[in-house]
Amino acid sequence: MSIKLEDLRKEYKTADGTLVRAVNGISLEIPSNTIYGIIGKSGAGKSTLVRLISLLEKPDSGAVYYDQNRVDHLEKAALIERRRKSGMIFQNFNLFSSRTAAGNIAYPLEICKTPAAQIKTRVEELLELVGLAGKGGAKISSLSGGQKQRVAIARALANYPDILFCDEATSALDPQTTRSILDLIRDIQKKMNLTVVMITHQMEVVRDACSLVSVLDEGRVVEEGSVSDIFTRPKAAITKEFMANIRAANYVQWSEEKGVYVLRFEGPKTDEPLVSELIKKFDIEVNIRGGGIQDVQNKKVGVLRADISGNELQKAVAFLKERGVIVEEE
Repeated sequence: MSIKLEDLRKEYKTADGTLVRAVNGISLEIPSNTIYGIIGKSGAGKSTLVRLISLLEKPDSGAVYYDQNRVDHLEKAALIERRRKSGMIFQNFNLFSSRTAAGNIAYPLEICKTPAAQIKTRVEELLELVGLAGKGGAKISSLSGGQKQRVAIARALANYPDILFCDEATSALDPQTTRSILDLIRDIQKKMNLTVVMITHQMEVVRDACSLVSVLDEGRVVEEGSVSDIFTRPKAAITKEFMANIRAANYVQWSEEKGVYVLRFEGPKTDEPLVSELIKKFDIEVNIRGGGIQDVQNKKVGVLRADISGNELQKAVAFLKERGVIVEEE
């Protein structure tokens, strides 16, 4: 299921009468059968945008299309039917504490008046899918955070959705559990050919789960593209800020100063002795402040923060660029 947004706008008034343009003219195309990330800081408009895309709210203006069919103006019955074909996962799980794990998963099927025998079969299938086979009778209070999110994922998949929305789905989880949940979502996406829209403020989530991403700031899309391109060639100031704060597992920052220059390189260049070659070739000095390499979409992406100075600085920078290294001044 592909999604297309045309000039979406949504405004709110705060308690003191201040007008907030939460979504301010956003146009996007989200391909079918992909995991698409939407990232931004708190207040950037992410949650409002996902509510518009998922049809939980109507935009003030603009349009939402699913597979070329406009859906934001559907009448009540058609709107409810369309919503049932979308799944939603939330940060705080939103599970019923009065129901067991199986009871939570069964709930959307009960709403649709699915026969009891079919519900039982479907619930067992979903428990197996999310790695909770045999846990159907467990009370929600007895489950860990990761297990609760697995129940929430199973519930979101109960009615065979074609779109899955994840609104900060891993923000309440520790790093190890986050990785296991992202692995599960990727696995489910492939098995069910889902379109997954992932809302997050964590660049690590985008790196580890998404293939495409849009960066939001003050209700607008300031940058979009493939995840590998965004990681190697960030353009917007807010994207560079996200990149400065992300830490690869093997990233080391041994200086309080970030360095005058940021060098970004990818693929085979991560294994080349470029700094050594640079120092031998030019009359310069290099003071490395920090660096590391991370895997992005099965591609190595490296970043090095350093001070570079000397008589042949400009020649050295030009040499790096000729070798395919992206050079930025901090």
